[in-house]
Amino acid sequence: MLRIAIAIFLLSFALPAQATEAGWALLRNGGHVVLLRNAMTTGTVEPPNFDIEKCATQLNLSERGRQQARKIGALFAARAAPVEKVLASRYCRTLETARLAFDDQKVEPMPALDKPTEATAEADVAAVMDIIRSYSGSDNIVLVTHLENIQALTGTSAREGEALIVGLQGDKLHVLGRIVF
Repeated sequence: MLRIAIAIFLLSFALPAQATEAGWALLRNGGHVVLLRNAMTTGTVEPPNFDIEKCATQLNLSERGRQQARKIGALFAARAAPVEKVLASRYCRTLETARLAFDDQKVEPMPALDKPTEATAEADVAAVMDIIRSYSGSDNIVLVTHLENIQALTGTSAREGEALIVGLQGDKLHVLGRIVF
């Protein structure tokens, strides 16, 4: 019984590494869509005086989050995972994640990647799905967004700074791989 418990414990550490390696293998070939959750932040709840135009009124990247974002970019380069385009939510933490990780010239703000509201959720998902359906580049496209968007699109969760490589399966997105940073 103790051996089984130890084996399960050790496998729980090995699986993220295997998932990460499988994700890198996909990205090296290009042509994939990556949903990237913003890097680590200074808190968990948006301040009550939130204004999308003012970073001081939002959750922002922590210093550890900035390091994580730089690491994401360094690993994409080191692993030869080509990136054609980067779209990001207009929130400061997602834009900063994208700009620190990737070439600032490739980063474009996209309102449909903002945190959804009741009024915008359905239209936002439809707009992102349109981008995914129409993407046919030979390099990868990275969409930097929030947990709520990732859950709405895939039905699954992602950690801060985690990347999900997704593909269409019928009308739904399927997670093909994950990379934990």
